[in-house]
Amino acid sequence: MVADIHGYATYYCAIALGAESQPLLKQVFHDLRELKVDVAYPFLLDVYHDYKQGRLSVEELHQVVRLVESYVFRRAVCSIPTNSLNKTFAGLSRTLKKDRYLESVQAAFLLLPSYRRFPADEELQRELKQRDLYNFRSRSYWLRRLENHGRKERVMVEDYTIEHILPQNPELPTQWQAELGPDWQTVQQTWLHTLGNLTLTGYNSEYRDHPFNYKRDQVTDRDGNPVGFAQSPLKLNKGLGQIQVWNEEAIKSRADRLAIEATKVWSVPFVGADILDAYRPTTIQSGQQYSIDEHPFLGAGPMRELFECLRTAVLELDPCVNEEVLKLYIAFKAETNFVDVVPQAKRLRLSLNMPFQEIDDPKGLCLDVTNLGRWGNGDVEIGLASKDELPYVIGLIRQSFDRQMGDNFSA
Repeated sequence: MVADIHGYATYYCAIALGAESQPLLKQVFHDLRELKVDVAYPFLLDVYHDYKQGRLSVEELHQVVRLVESYVFRRAVCSIPTNSLNKTFAGLSRTLKKDRYLESVQAAFLLLPSYRRFPADEELQRELKQRDLYNFRSRSYWLRRLENHGRKERVMVEDYTIEHILPQNPELPTQWQAELGPDWQTVQQTWLHTLGNLTLTGYNSEYRDHPFNYKRDQVTDRDGNPVGFAQSPLKLNKGLGQIQVWNEEAIKSRADRLAIEATKVWSVPFVGADILDAYRPTTIQSGQQYSIDEHPFLGAGPMRELFECLRTAVLELDPCVNEEVLKLYIAFKAETNFVDVVPQAKRLRLSLNMPFQEIDDPKGLCLDVTNLGRWGNGDVEIGLASKDELPYVIGLIRQSFDRQMGDNFSA
């Protein structure tokens, strides 16, 4: 046991404390630390152990870590709550095929359900182009990764500062106002801190609020050498020397180009459809199966109609929601049951799987059934007797669903 503890402590030092000596792994672990992905360490410790046992190569381990990085970064950019990440990573190792290590990791990420999804390229590009990246966590991280992707000679981003091509000054000089057009204030407010307007420079103090053409061609260093955007050696500034006017169209065009590049930096794994199908979990049916029609109060009539409306609304909460018909109630599940429906003669009795003290029920319609013997799971009970009550009840059900998907599993 002491030997195991020592071994994993050594792995932790390599991953989290910068003790890795292998150059390829040293850099990727550095990037992971800068992104602050502590929640992935339990999974990565297992993977690192398997690497030390010879189950995967250095290059494969490097790809696995890059995959974790891409997954977390994409979700952060797309503002997907991170609350369930610890459960995602904690259970990931159990799904792997150690004889097809990298492939099984890639498949595991691609098959995660919607609330844990690996955001697709289209979603990443859309969010990257419109969100505030200047105030995004670890902004030096994403700028450095964009700049150095594909470079053999790495740029030390720490030697540069972030430059707003369109300046931050709310009192823009008249030349800038003319260049942006009559809606210059709206353009500035909308695009100031976004991907298309941000870059790196070593001459921030020289650029200041000067017009774009001055920043592009006329900035010089102390020795009189031109150091404008047109002369910049940085990849992030590629193409700025050919732009004549810096306006909304130019910002959006540059954002389009950089967003496409970002999908290569933080890439989605590719696994063929036939291979991916082999990794899809199979549903094993056990015991007696029941149908809706077997519930005596749901055969036909108003309760069946009400149930169908409820069923549609619950299934629309998220693609990961599924239904299981049991003998005495109908369960709706994500990770596990979040609402159970017990059909009755004049209403549907719902059990919400959450503590009573956590439910936000302004109308005071919920009952505390903690420690009471009821069919269904959870401490919150609510009745549904008409379609008019459905919007409010769905709001309560969503609280149970959201709690299961996030708040339970703080990262």
